[in-house]
Amino acid sequence: MENLAHNYHALRDLTPYGTKFLGLVKADGYGHGAVPVARKLEELGADYLGVASLDEAIELREAGIKTPILILGCTPAVYAKDLLHYHITQACYDLDYAKALSAEAQKAGETLLVHIQCDTGMTRLGFLCHESCMERTAKEILEAVQLPGLKAEGIFTHFAQGDTSEEVTMHQFDRFLDILKRVEDLGYTFSLRHCANSAATLLYPATYLDMVRPGIVLYGHLPDASMDPGLCDLRPVLELKSRIGTVRSVPAGEQVSYGGTHTLTRDSRLAVLPVGYGDGYRRAFSNEITVLIHGQKAPVVGRVCMDMCMADVTDIPDVKEGDIAILYGSDERDEQSVEMAAAIPPVTISYELLVTITKRIPRIYL
Repeated sequence: MENLAHNYHALRDLTPYGTKFLGLVKADGYGHGAVPVARKLEELGADYLGVASLDEAIELREAGIKTPILILGCTPAVYAKDLLHYHITQACYDLDYAKALSAEAQKAGETLLVHIQCDTGMTRLGFLCHESCMERTAKEILEAVQLPGLKAEGIFTHFAQGDTSEEVTMHQFDRFLDILKRVEDLGYTFSLRHCANSAATLLYPATYLDMVRPGIVLYGHLPDASMDPGLCDLRPVLELKSRIGTVRSVPAGEQVSYGGTHTLTRDSRLAVLPVGYGDGYRRAFSNEITVLIHGQKAPVVGRVCMDMCMADVTDIPDVKEGDIAILYGSDERDEQSVEMAAAIPPVTISYELLVTITKRIPRIYL
């Protein structure tokens, strides 16, 4: 958890005093374990935690997390009683949904905390904030925040191209400022305005407003691998390791694993690792990736199986059962990074590799 704390403080240092901090712990804390990460962020002083669903929020509450939690995704209004019971804040993304939440909150005789979500260009969820309908949308937002049973604490939007296009991001930001001004002119001011995701937190200080929402950067990875690592001193939090199950001597000419996609050209020693695509280690890594053993790279040969894969350790002396192989993660050598693994075709992003590490892999926190 030392690297998580380091990243938290590094990101805090980017923002002015008084700017609140929402740490995203959705998707099981980006694969790192939502509850331990949330506990650490709470200890560090995060003002809010962000999740995608009601189940994720309840998991944190039942683990004893007291920090305010914002659900960024859809929660059917019939579950408003759970939102109220667990003191969870819900994103409110259109007038009909606001009315449904209001009705359920009134039935319960309580007040539900919400943040108004604005669609400034993500085209996913939110009150539509397009130049063609700004006036109408402002009136709808005002109607929503005045509904009984709701307390609209915040308002936010999400950038679709924060890591790739300043022009698009600033256009979205202008739309967000426009709708804020229009609603304020109608008589309502929000106490929390937020839109800075990971990329914007690194690149666009103007977007900080009242709160930032770092996600992937909190775990030590850039939103896009092409971004300048000098933007912030980040340290990867996760390192994926496996102990070698056994080491086998196999003669030249033998084919390795399913489909015989790799033929040994010499007498070889293969380390069998008890990790495979059933653990989130992609089948696409077959014959394409290396693991680090005794500080040296060992190629993964043959197809990655559901539960195992094989690494050629012929050129690495003294490898034995129980030795540690680093699959990817926080090793200082760039070629063993999550980003390196994500670049293997079909190319993906570090987010996907992190969140698809399954529960079969035990998380050990230091």
